[in-house]
Amino acid sequence: MGVRKKERKREKAEKKGRPDGREECKECPGGDAGVPGEGKGTEQKEGAGSLNERTAHPKDNGALRTGNGESGRKRGRKKRPAEAGERDPEKGKRQKSRLDWMIAALSVLLVLFAGGMAVASKIVSDRRQEAVEAVRLAEEGRRRAKEDAEAEAERAAREERDRVYDFGMESGRNVFEAIQGRPPFVELTEENAEDLVTIESCRIDTQLGKIMIQAVSEEIPASDDKFYYLFSMGPYAKKLPENGIPMRGQRKAGQVVFHIPRYFAGTESSVLHKFVVAVKKDGEYVPVSAPHYVTNQEAYAKYRSGRDAGISKKGLLVDPNKLRTSELDDLGVKQAAYNIPVSRILGHSTDGIHDTVYYKYNGKTYAFNGQVMSEYDLVFGILTAKGIEVTAIILNDASYSYPELLHPLSRGGIGSAPYYAFNASDEEGCEYLAAIGSFLADRYSGKSSGRGLVSNWVIGNEINARKEWNYMEYVSLESYVEEYARAFRMFYNAIKSVNSSARVYISLDQQWDRNISGNRDYDTKDILDEFNRQIKREGNIDWGLALHPYNVPLTTPYTWNSSKYVKNSPDTSMVTMANIEVVTDYLEREEFLTEDGEVRSVSLSELGYTSSLGENVQAAAIVYAYKKAEANEHIDAILFSRQTDAVEEIAQGLALGLNHADGSHKYAYSVYKYMDTAQSEDYINFAKSMIGISDWPH
Repeated sequence: MGVRKKERKREKAEKKGRPDGREECKECPGGDAGVPGEGKGTEQKEGAGSLNERTAHPKDNGALRTGNGESGRKRGRKKRPAEAGERDPEKGKRQKSRLDWMIAALSVLLVLFAGGMAVASKIVSDRRQEAVEAVRLAEEGRRRAKEDAEAEAERAAREERDRVYDFGMESGRNVFEAIQGRPPFVELTEENAEDLVTIESCRIDTQLGKIMIQAVSEEIPASDDKFYYLFSMGPYAKKLPENGIPMRGQRKAGQVVFHIPRYFAGTESSVLHKFVVAVKKDGEYVPVSAPHYVTNQEAYAKYRSGRDAGISKKGLLVDPNKLRTSELDDLGVKQAAYNIPVSRILGHSTDGIHDTVYYKYNGKTYAFNGQVMSEYDLVFGILTAKGIEVTAIILNDASYSYPELLHPLSRGGIGSAPYYAFNASDEEGCEYLAAIGSFLADRYSGKSSGRGLVSNWVIGNEINARKEWNYMEYVSLESYVEEYARAFRMFYNAIKSVNSSARVYISLDQQWDRNISGNRDYDTKDILDEFNRQIKREGNIDWGLALHPYNVPLTTPYTWNSSKYVKNSPDTSMVTMANIEVVTDYLEREEFLTEDGEVRSVSLSELGYTSSLGENVQAAAIVYAYKKAEANEHIDAILFSRQTDAVEEIAQGLALGLNHADGSHKYAYSVYKYMDTAQSEDYINFAKSMIGISDWPH
């Protein structure tokens, strides 16, 4: 259709009141007269019904009308009373209602969807925020860790710088102080040689299995070089061996330490050797310290068998003929003493019944008489089985078969005394004494062996009484004690190396401080002082004192009576049970204490009172002595001599036994039996009036 034709048509339609040129249908609700034939290519006008939409019209009588006008042309183009776009009002309402419902439902769905999306978005957002925060925290942690690591590295570097600086300063200060504090050098002379260095300690170190020697000095001796040298010597040696080779060397200082193997010269090295510190002067070794022994021989002891705690102090010199009887049980004896003269136990068995007992010590084999040893086995076995603590007294009786046991200064006096000084002046003598001590301790340290247990060993008898009980030519006090102290240490070292709990005692009598001009014996106090000095100088050990505080005179039992010889002061001439505190008080002095600060053990290993002046007096004296010992905390035992009178002593006025020689009981028998029991007062009160006291010492 041409442009002009279209314009004319619009104008004509405007004149009729419709912009599209269609006539208004009066019968139709919409007012349209229908859609004129548009022909091919005609465009649908605004306001027309939708193409393909079925529209019911009142005058169509149900005919189908399409929006493209084809039906009208086929049917002769009948004029419709209303426009095809016209709708049924009710149906429109329903459609509108459905549409509204759908819109509402869609709105709800949209709301729900929007809410869900919002929730999901919130979750996603939160998780995203959490992830971001986690990343931030991780990054922050890494940053802080890096900063901490850098700070720690800086701190460590600073400390290392400070340490190096301080170490340098401290080292320099130490060197300076060492130089400043180093003992001054001093020229070596014969007078000062052995006092320049002090060996403070010489002990077996059980952790290292070695001997450790510590030495100190306040002055350093000038010598050929800068070293101290350690030498070992035999106990009998008085000077360094010629062409000797030192065991160790240490640079000189105020304090030095040497370590040497425990078995540096055989299995008994520590028992049979002493040690000396020396310097090299003019090409020769010169001692600058006193000799020193190992002081803890018990470190590797095989046995640890000793006394039972709380056992009674009441003891007795037992009668071997009554061992198999019940008398010791009846008396309640808890301490017993028994003598061992060494010549009896040495040598081969000769009875054809008992085998010789061979004992190997430090590479040598020693023979002991099997018959004699069986006797001691029986005695000690019975006593131990009865619960009695045993003290064995080792005595050096003379024997031409064993001259090596006699001190060279004793051999010229054989026959002049019952016992003699032991020989520790040479190698053979020292080894023999050590072998005897080790053998006896080994044989009598185990209860299970059946041979018995010896807890206490006394070396010699009343050694201050040189002429009577420990014969040796007269020499100075220092020399006499030196010979005894060396022999004592040999026994001590050997015994303690076997049984660490054994006690070893020096034997002294009641002649305390007599100071008699021209006396060829020695006073007990002087011996005690010198013995303690020498033992400490060469290595302090736990020696004990076995004292014999007999009355003065021996033939009187009235020990409580006053006497000019008996005072309660250290300068008393004699010590008896009346003033026994003098001895224990003296041992409380610092110079006499053990290395552990303890007062040394005291055993009153022999004393007795005669019944010659009356059995009741003898009994009173026994009670008095026992009560004094019981009250003294430093006295471990009191052993009365004896169970039965000895015929040879009776002739001297010394009927000391609880029994007569024929075995019958004296009055003292019952007193002794009950004096340490709950019934004691019934048996001992009689003595108070005789002694002149109202109560017993406590």
